[in-house]
Amino acid sequence: MTRKKLKIALISAHSFLRPGGVKSHVLGLYREFKRRGLKTKIIVPRRSSKEYYGKDIILLGTSFPLPFAGSESDFCINLNPLKINKVLKKEKFDILHFHNFGVPSALQILDRSQSLNILTFHGDLEGSKFFKRLPSLLRLFKGMAKGKIDGLIGVAPLVLEFFEDFYGLKTIIPNGIDIKEFNSKNPKIEKFNDAKINILFIGRIEKRKGLLYLLKAYKILIKKFSNLRLIVVGKGDLEKECKEWANENKLTEVYFEGEKSGKELPSYYATCDIFVSPAIFGESFGIVLLEAMASGKPFVGFANRGYSQLMKRKPGEKFLAEPKDYKELASKIEILIKDENLRKKMGEWGREEAEKYSWPKIADQVLAFYEVCLRNKKRHKKQSLFDIDKIKKRVYNKLLLRKHLYKYKKRGQEKI
Repeated sequence: MTRKKLKIALISAHSFLRPGGVKSHVLGLYREFKRRGLKTKIIVPRRSSKEYYGKDIILLGTSFPLPFAGSESDFCINLNPLKINKVLKKEKFDILHFHNFGVPSALQILDRSQSLNILTFHGDLEGSKFFKRLPSLLRLFKGMAKGKIDGLIGVAPLVLEFFEDFYGLKTIIPNGIDIKEFNSKNPKIEKFNDAKINILFIGRIEKRKGLLYLLKAYKILIKKFSNLRLIVVGKGDLEKECKEWANENKLTEVYFEGEKSGKELPSYYATCDIFVSPAIFGESFGIVLLEAMASGKPFVGFANRGYSQLMKRKPGEKFLAEPKDYKELASKIEILIKDENLRKKMGEWGREEAEKYSWPKIADQVLAFYEVCLRNKKRHKKQSLFDIDKIKKRVYNKLLLRKHLYKYKKRGQEKI
């Protein structure tokens, strides 16, 4: 099957009303596939009756927000399983590519799938107390999907650690970035375009993303420097708490901008001087780091497992602080505040590094993996048919042998 003939469904486990890395990844891969002329659609669960994203995005199933491991996830279910049959029968996808695994919705789709089934897992479950306390749930999930997934992709090596007992085809393909959309030449936001040094946070305001630690670091920094500004983009459950903490501690020049559209984000990156991502755990890769790097901006963050692995033996490694250590975080930021040339140097390195993750390069890897999995599935299908033929022949020979033995025995009895 040639790439041009492939019809692909990218299935998100998360509502598109929920911003995040998985949504960015799915949309980035979709756009690159469409650019190449591949028939591609997105399947996503619905949270609101008002949702509509166009003819290429199929709303299938219902998503309910679910607090999970210091963040927010989705509980996805198809209350009308017949609709799954209808969609799959109509679309006739060659490949169903799941992005994370929305239970039980993904299992409902898998049970009805006649396609090649690929799973990309995006999260790092190491920091999840939920799975540490209830490891049987992770085993249950693996057991339910066993034999139904034809290929497994991890966005980072640490992701595949949780699937060591998956004996099918698996590979590592990182997140991608649109290096044309995110670049240093994007227009800056006028109200922040002055002589101040802009420190930027972009992400959901929740426990896992660690904004409170950045506020504590910022409190230390404004006592030393009078030309700082902190810009916060995003919303979440801890937004009110963080705003109150900033007010109570009399933090100056802190701007909570709320949630911004994907089209607005490049300008926020272009406006900042230093990007900070203080996520304390659960990051397998870090799309926001890629966005900052592609924008030519230096970054500082916590050394969670994902960021540490991404920056191992690279210049960015020295700008990662011990998770939750806001004093060390402040000292890492201070190094960049004091040294404009270093900021420029790190920004240039980041841009060069980000180009390795451009969507055309990532899409090439994904399509190559599809083809390997398709060939493997065809080979196993032929092998299973061959095995059936062998079994049939073996049974036939046994029956034939029994028939001859019966005749021989009967003749012997007649002679006696």
